[in-house]
Amino acid sequence: MEAGAAAEEKKAVEPVAPQNADEEAEGVSAAEKKRLKKLRQKQKKESEAPAQSEALPTDGAASAAVPVTAAAAAPSLTPKTEADEDQEEAGDDAHAGEAKKKKKNKKKKTAPLPSVPLSKQFPTLQFPMGRIEEYSGDARRPITEEARERDRLNEGMLNDLRKAAEAHRQVRRWARATCRPGVKLFEFVETLENSIRTIIESQGLSHIEAGIAFPTGVSLNHVAAHFTPNPGDENVTVGEGDVIKIDIGTHVHGRIVDSAFSMSFNPELDPLVEASREATNTGVRLAGPDALLRDIGAEIEEVIKSYEVTVGGKTFQCKPIRNLNGHLLGPYTIHAGKSVPIAAESGDTTTRMEEGELYAIETFASTGRGLVVDDGECSHYMMAPNPSLANIRNPKARHLLAHIQQNYETLAFCNRWLDTAGETRHQLQLRALIEARAVNPYPPLVDTRGSYVSQHEQTFLLRPTCKEIISAGDDY
Repeated sequence: MEAGAAAEEKKAVEPVAPQNADEEAEGVSAAEKKRLKKLRQKQKKESEAPAQSEALPTDGAASAAVPVTAAAAAPSLTPKTEADEDQEEAGDDAHAGEAKKKKKNKKKKTAPLPSVPLSKQFPTLQFPMGRIEEYSGDARRPITEEARERDRLNEGMLNDLRKAAEAHRQVRRWARATCRPGVKLFEFVETLENSIRTIIESQGLSHIEAGIAFPTGVSLNHVAAHFTPNPGDENVTVGEGDVIKIDIGTHVHGRIVDSAFSMSFNPELDPLVEASREATNTGVRLAGPDALLRDIGAEIEEVIKSYEVTVGGKTFQCKPIRNLNGHLLGPYTIHAGKSVPIAAESGDTTTRMEEGELYAIETFASTGRGLVVDDGECSHYMMAPNPSLANIRNPKARHLLAHIQQNYETLAFCNRWLDTAGETRHQLQLRALIEARAVNPYPPLVDTRGSYVSQHEQTFLLRPTCKEIISAGDDY
């Protein structure tokens, strides 16, 4: 009985073989053949992967010799129609698209806009120190007690600079995370400047006690400097292939921090951005008491010229912009006399840096001529020192000058700020002040149209005991 039952059971489970090969072929549809072929190809690829220790079966049958886990289970061999396969492929595409979208959205996350006043962030009102560097070469000197005493006498001024620098670091962190192709520059600079006013605790729109040292520069491509959006420029945006120079100025009690950086949205332009960054680092490294300004310029040019940029298959050697310079900073004065050249054989042969001086070294690398000219609609202005009212007869022009004196003094200002303050119809009056030489215009500075320019800038103080790069942060 047991042998008979076993024979019956064996008969029940054994598959019935087809009568001939033609009948076997007719029993499988064309769609099924296509699906099985794809499956075998996929299994073959998986079996050849380095991480796969045992080969998957390639004949479409399950193998007891190959352990199958949940993570690496073989696909089901249940016959599928072409419609089923199309649906699966569409599902895979949808998942891939969703993953790509999530990745893209992740990239678009921005840093929070600074909004907490610095006095609340630092209740002791002692603000973070910049990067400290010892003097090297001819500037090296022993640190004496007399030098330490001179340092202590400057503590108040130094703390003002550090506060201005901390505001700069916080807003530029937001700027770096936020600026990208498609961003409208008018809204971008308005948001950034309002954040500066908040955290540095400006007195309303007045920048006299503390605030913005000059309008935020957002110069694109061949425009090297002095562009900020005017009213009417609300739709000017950053383009996919642009390089942008973001130049931000902050101050506390007239102690100015002037620092700039560049961002490229075309990978081909990355060497151009690197050229100005390394050139500025070189200039700062060489700075110190008794350093010859002309020698610094020669070293900066050598660094910039060591870079090449290939754009659209055409290669350009980077050039310094010979008629732009770094500069000495003074109280409420962005250009206080001495200039730091960024090209060889520029400047005189005798001018040197001195202890106690505050400098902004800025370098510009260009794929163009390496020379800039004034061009375009002006947005930057600055009141002349001690302007005379003798040639200003228009009462509205006198009113506008009084507003400028009260809110900006000798710090730079722009059309946007006048509009925000209620001086919405100021163009005629501003022109009258320019003609009377009570106000000086500073139009955009541009190289050859179609070229690209990058910029980097740091502010540092030549202290009696060391060099402090006031504006340095973890970004540059």
